[in-house]
Amino acid sequence: MTALLEADGLVRIYDTHRGLFARPAPVRAVDGVSLHVAKGETLGVVGESGSGKSTLGRMLLGIDAAQGGTVRINGKPMPAFGTPDWRALRARIQMVYQDPLSALDRRLTIADQLREPLEIHRIGTADSRNQRIHDVMLSVGLRPDQADKFPHELSGGQRQRVVIARALMTDPELLVCDEPVSALDVSIQAQVVNLLADLQVEKGLGMVFISHDLKVVRNLCDRVAVMYLGRIVEDGPSDKIFSDPKHPYTQALVSSVPQPGRSLNSRIILQGEPPNPAQRPTGCAFHPRCRLSEDICRRDTPHLRQIAQDRSAACHLVAPATVTA
Repeated sequence: MTALLEADGLVRIYDTHRGLFARPAPVRAVDGVSLHVAKGETLGVVGESGSGKSTLGRMLLGIDAAQGGTVRINGKPMPAFGTPDWRALRARIQMVYQDPLSALDRRLTIADQLREPLEIHRIGTADSRNQRIHDVMLSVGLRPDQADKFPHELSGGQRQRVVIARALMTDPELLVCDEPVSALDVSIQAQVVNLLADLQVEKGLGMVFISHDLKVVRNLCDRVAVMYLGRIVEDGPSDKIFSDPKHPYTQALVSSVPQPGRSLNSRIILQGEPPNPAQRPTGCAFHPRCRLSEDICRRDTPHLRQIAQDRSAACHLVAPATVTA
C-alpha cells in the first residue's frame, strides 16, 4: 500500500519552569518517533497520559513544528506552519478533537460552523455548500433540522458528530482523531466508533486514532503503536499486538482489557507512576516499573528494532528478527 503519511525521527522539546529562579528543564515530549499510515488504514496510538500522544498528533498535522525529523504527506514534505502551502494542505488533513464543546464556537450555528471550512478553502458555490452541509450531516447521523441549532442545544454525542462532520467537509484524505470518544458515555462511544469505521471504509480515509481506551483501539484500528514517555516501544498489526504483546509495557496495557473468561488476577499491575519526563531514567525509561528488568535495561537505551516481518519493539529482552539469506 502507498504511504499516505510518513513520519521519521520526530522530536519535540519543551522547556518547563520549576521555580522562579530555577533553570528551565527540557522535556522531550516526542523523542525520535517514526511511523507510517497507508491510504485506507487506521493506526492506533496508545499509552498512558503524558506519553506524548496528543503532541505527536499535532505534529503530524504540522500544527506543532518538529524540532527534529520530518513529516511527509503522499511523499511530499509537510510545509511550514501558517504558509499558503500548509493552509492548502489542511483541506486534505483534518483533526477530530477530544472535547467537542471546546472545539466548537458557541456563538455560531452548526450550519455556519460546517460552512466555514468550505469558505476558507473556497470550495464550491453557496448552493453547493448548503447541499454539502446537508449531505455530510446525514452521513454522520445528524438531522438536517439540527443545522440551525447552537452547540449547547445538542447532546455530547451529537456535538462529537458535528466535530467529525466539520472535519469531513473538505473531503480529506487523513483524519487525526485525538481521544474522540473519551468524553462520551459507553453507548455513545460505540455509535461514534462505528461511525468512524463506516466512514473509513466508505471514503478510504487514512486515520491516526489517539486513545488510551484499548477496547476501542482493538475494534477500530488495523495497526497499533504503543508510546511510553515520548517514544514508540512497540508497533504492529492490531490483532497480533493484542493476542501476543512483546514489550513488558504493552503486556501490562493489554492485560488491563477485560475479556470474558479471563480472571482479573491475570492483570499485570504496574508499580508507581511514569517517571518525570524532565528527569528520564538512564537506559530503558520503563525499567523502574518493569517486572522483568535486568542490568542491561538500567544501563543501555533500547532502540526500536524489527522483531518479526511486520512488528517492532524497543526492548533488550525481546529477540530481534532472524535475517535469512
